[in-house]
Amino acid sequence: MPGTQDREHRNIVVNAHSPRNDLWARCEESAVTSDVQMITLPNGTSAWLVTGYEAAQQALSDRRLSKVLKAEELGLEPELAGSMLRMMMFLDPPDHTRLRRLISATFTARRVEALRPRIEQMTAEMLDAIAAHETVDLIETFAYPLPLQVICELLGVPVEDRIEFRDWSAIVAAGPARQHEMPHALARVLKRIRALLADRAAHPGDDLLSGLLAAREEDDRLSEDELTSMVFMLLIAGHETTVNLIGNGVFVLLDDRDRWIRLRDEPELLPTAIEEFIRYESPVATATQRRTTEAIELGGRSIPAGSRVLVSLAEANRDGARFQDAGELRLDRAQNPHLGFGHGLHYCLGAPLARLQGQVVFTALMTRFPHLELAVPAEEVGRRSDFQRGVTRLPVRLHS
Repeated sequence: MPGTQDREHRNIVVNAHSPRNDLWARCEESAVTSDVQMITLPNGTSAWLVTGYEAAQQALSDRRLSKVLKAEELGLEPELAGSMLRMMMFLDPPDHTRLRRLISATFTARRVEALRPRIEQMTAEMLDAIAAHETVDLIETFAYPLPLQVICELLGVPVEDRIEFRDWSAIVAAGPARQHEMPHALARVLKRIRALLADRAAHPGDDLLSGLLAAREEDDRLSEDELTSMVFMLLIAGHETTVNLIGNGVFVLLDDRDRWIRLRDEPELLPTAIEEFIRYESPVATATQRRTTEAIELGGRSIPAGSRVLVSLAEANRDGARFQDAGELRLDRAQNPHLGFGHGLHYCLGAPLARLQGQVVFTALMTRFPHLELAVPAEEVGRRSDFQRGVTRLPVRLHS
C-alpha cells in the first residue's frame, strides 16, 4: 500500500483526467522528498521526474540525455514530422550546434532591443483600447494578444494572417486537451509558414524571416524544414510562454496588493521582480523530454540507458536547498539563478525578448492603471497546469 512505502521511492501516477493534471501538483500531493522520482504517465509508460535544483541543472546540461525524438513519439503524421523534428529543442550536437550558430547570427540582442519602441507603442494602443472599461479579462484583452503581435512583428507576419496564427497557437499550446484538433492545426500552420517563407524569399525585407532566409556560414544555410521549424517554435513557444509570464506576474502581484503597490512605487525593482516571477511561477513547468543514451547517476538515483527523463523547472525553481525562502515571492531577490529559461545548450534563445516584453508591459500597466486590482476572488482566477503554468482568465478592475 502507498502508505507503507518509503516516500522517496513512491511511484507517482499522473492521471490525465484529473483537474490537476500537472507534474508539479502531483509532486506536491505525494509529498515527494527525492530529487529524482519515478512517475507513471497517462499513457501508462514510465519516466523519471527530476525536481531538485542541482539534479535539474545536471540533467539540462548532461549530453548523455538526448533531446532527439522519433516521429512516433510526437504522434505526428510523417508529412508533418519532418519540420517538427528539425526544431532545435529536439536536436543534439552537432546538429543543434549548427542550427543555433546560424540562427543566433540573425536573432540578435540588437534586433530584439530595436523592437522596444514598437512594443511600447503596441502596448499603449492595447491599453488605450481597454481603458474605458471598468472590468476586463486582462488575459483575453491584453496578455494573450500582445506577445503574438510582437512575435508577428519580429517575423514580419502580415496583419491579415495574425488572427489565424493566434487560433492555431491556442490549439497547439493546449496539448492533450485539444489533441483531436492538433493534426489539422499543425498542417495549416506549417503550410502557412512555408508560404510566408516563399514570399519573403522573393521579396526580402528587414524582418527576422528575411534574416533567417539569408543566414549562412560559408556554404551552409538553413533548409526549408529547419526554417519552418524555427518560425513555428518562435510563434508557439515565444508566444505562449510570454503570455504566462505576464499573466502569472500580474496575478501574484494582485493576489497580495502590497506587492503591486511596492513595485509600482519602487520601479527600480522591476528587473529583479521579472526574474522572480519566472522563478516563482515558472511559465514552462516541465521541460521537453530527454532520454538517457547510457546509464547515469542523477540525484543519487541510478537511471538505466534508454529511460525517459522529465525535468520539472517549476519544482527546481522552488528548491529550498538552492533558494532562501524558496516558497516566498521576493521582488528584491538579488541572487536568482532560476532555470525558467532552461540551462546549458538548450537555454532559451528568446529569453531577451521575453524580458524586454516584461519590462515594457509591467511599466505600462503600473503607469496607466496604478490602482489595478482583482475583480474576483483569487480562487476564481482561471489557471492552467499542464506542461506550462499560466493564467487563462484574469478579471481585473482597471480603476478603483
